[in-house]
Amino acid sequence: MPLSVRSVPTSPFEGQKPGTSGLRKRVKVFKQVNYTENFIQAIFTAMPAPGPQNATMVVGGDGRYYMKDVVQKIVRIGAANGIKRFIIGQDGILSTPAASAIIRKNNADGGIILTASHNPGGPQNDFGIKYNTRNGGPAPESVTDAIYEATRTISEYQEAELDEPVDLSTVGVQQFGQVTVDIVDSTADYVDLIKEIFDFELIRKFRQEAPEFSLLFDALNGVTGPYGRRIFVKELGFPESCLEQCTPLEDFGGSHPDPNLTYAHKLVERVNREIITLGAASDGDGDRNMVLSHDWFVTPSDSVAVIAHYAECIPYFKRTGVQGLARSMPTSCAIDRVAAAKGLEVFEVPTGWKFFGNLMDAGRLSICGEESFGTGSDHIREKDGIWAIVAWLNIIAHVNQTKPGATVRSIMLDFFATYGRNYFTRYDYEEVESAGASQMMDHLRTLKPGVCDNEYTIVNIDDFEYTDPIDKSVTKNQGVRIVFEDTSRIIFRLSGTGSQGATVRIYIERYDDQSVDMDAQDALKPLVDIARKLSMLEKFTGRTEPTVIT
Repeated sequence: MPLSVRSVPTSPFEGQKPGTSGLRKRVKVFKQVNYTENFIQAIFTAMPAPGPQNATMVVGGDGRYYMKDVVQKIVRIGAANGIKRFIIGQDGILSTPAASAIIRKNNADGGIILTASHNPGGPQNDFGIKYNTRNGGPAPESVTDAIYEATRTISEYQEAELDEPVDLSTVGVQQFGQVTVDIVDSTADYVDLIKEIFDFELIRKFRQEAPEFSLLFDALNGVTGPYGRRIFVKELGFPESCLEQCTPLEDFGGSHPDPNLTYAHKLVERVNREIITLGAASDGDGDRNMVLSHDWFVTPSDSVAVIAHYAECIPYFKRTGVQGLARSMPTSCAIDRVAAAKGLEVFEVPTGWKFFGNLMDAGRLSICGEESFGTGSDHIREKDGIWAIVAWLNIIAHVNQTKPGATVRSIMLDFFATYGRNYFTRYDYEEVESAGASQMMDHLRTLKPGVCDNEYTIVNIDDFEYTDPIDKSVTKNQGVRIVFEDTSRIIFRLSGTGSQGATVRIYIERYDDQSVDMDAQDALKPLVDIARKLSMLEKFTGRTEPTVIT
């Protein structure tokens, strides 16, 4: 029997414009009457042709507060708009990479991912809704613009009347009139994919031959806890003690689920205290990662470059080959040097994983990364934290075949001996007053090339603009780049991933092929001082110290 559908009158809310990773606001904003419903309806209204009629939609999220309520709303509104099949993770749980994998495996028409990524969760914190298209990747700007336009003109939303809520707790098929709801194991398809990509047999063999090797994985009480347990413990045989904070919690245990040296301090402290060989963390929704050891922190820029260098030891790339490499504009140029050595194309794109998708779909990109702890490949269309961590396990096991005792530190020093080192750091100033941040950016755009101190000469200043080589779309105003005579760079951006205020990000990079074992902060201090002076940061923002240094 067809479901009964009702039209609910509503009116637009200001500011429902999706950012680089969907719509993110405080929970209290989403809980306003009709606010969430409006945005969900706008997604279905703006779905690319042929639209929602008889479509299959993947739904899941990172387990944060309010997620399960919104899953139910999506089913009711989606069913009223013609969605025929929903694929939903058990208990609503799906990591962002797993959602992308399931969309692609099932040839689904898209997915709605409920996450605010690395932002805090709980009733007083953040929530988010992101729409992914049928390639499994974040919606391109043409689609997010259409969603925004729909939010501005909405006058009603459609809602199906279900006899009872969807049972999210039980794997299996549920039928609501003509609508099918499949509740699936949250980890199964993703784990199967990861096992096809990496050499699990080699990693297991390495563990047996090097029992002193230790792993510590911290899920920061985010979505990847169950995935980590399934891969690291069940499949690879590491002890349960290798897991830290691996139970998904609605408020992430009151912590900030962002895998960096500041917010993943429990991991950093344990790795140093227990002399852990490989420490790793992932974020709230599982698309970011951090890799370190007791004697080395691997910057995300270096991590993706190392993975690209060793790609031939990963079975997936043995089968597919490496078609090209890419990085976001603020990411260091280390991967460019790998591309040059291997004769590969390399692309510099704006921040936002969606910009990699077109290149992947066109067969021109295999491995890519962002300095914001995002690393991935063309196996899906999202960055993938667990993928990057298992890649490092695969690389360590591979290198130890010819260099027994090789560690994260020795692998990095060997890499620098080959390519030189791109020293890199990022300073984040979070929840800065938006007007002051914008004034600072306007000031930076007025600067001119020339000598700025006795050591550094500016040769170019621009506001990064990207023309997509596949669809020729143009993306402007992506960050002010200051390039120096010695190729050093300082980049200023306002981030779009926060829920309120502005986050000022300053990226600083310097290349050195002689002294490659310095502390990054020492190596970059002169440029840090120049960045603060040129930007007049304290004057415009009132900030004297960053919130996070990476």
